[in-house]
Amino acid sequence: MVGPVRPQFVLFGSSIVEFSYSNEGWGATLANLYARKADVILRGYAGWNSRRALQVLDKIFPKDATIQPSLVIVYFGGNDSTHPHPSGHGFHVPLQEYIENMRKIAIHLLVHFHATFLAFSTHDMKKQKVLYLKDFNDLLGQFRRTNESCRVYSEACLELCREMNVKAIDLWSALQQRHDRLDVCFTDGIHLSSEGSKIVAKEILKVLREADWEPCLHWNSMPNEFAEDSPYDPTGADEKTLINISSLKFQGNSQLE
Repeated sequence: MVGPVRPQFVLFGSSIVEFSYSNEGWGATLANLYARKADVILRGYAGWNSRRALQVLDKIFPKDATIQPSLVIVYFGGNDSTHPHPSGHGFHVPLQEYIENMRKIAIHLLVHFHATFLAFSTHDMKKQKVLYLKDFNDLLGQFRRTNESCRVYSEACLELCREMNVKAIDLWSALQQRHDRLDVCFTDGIHLSSEGSKIVAKEILKVLREADWEPCLHWNSMPNEFAEDSPYDPTGADEKTLINISSLKFQGNSQLE
């Protein structure tokens, strides 16, 4: 481990999390914004559902951890909501089991870690009853997904979060605001494009800005690491005034306030 010790933000979920650092993803956006404020740690696993998450929960978030995350962002549900496979195998998790799995994940994080917990619900998807992922078609066959099943799991996740007083992002509704979402928000009908990730990042930052948490976890309210003035700072246009670079807002950040 390297120091100084910073607040830790853990992103935990399925492929929506694992791929969040690629294609100008929302995870990369958070890592950029918090570059001198917090460590954004990726724990995303493509193809996982809430059952797989529970199997490794103690390994990813061990109860005896000396450093506890300040924020955990969780996404599961997209795979859980797929239609059952005749073999009984595959992604699908029945709705009530999914709800209880997410409840157990939340309890583990809230009780053992006292971490701020933010979930975002199953996102809208391209309207195809049977979606073929081009890159994986031969290997994995067909994934049976519908908007209706995603909606049901999304609403169940949001209701659970309200019950447990956990902050949640209704990604389904957020994506609905874009009339062209089916064309520009996804790369393959499920996974997010850069435009889709912008929506996710803005929704996350909106929650972090408006939540009455102490301390505030919005990037614009957190202190920069090593932010003190230094004689090694560059001089301004007057060739006299020293400019503290740590306080400057760089390109793209102002759009996400």
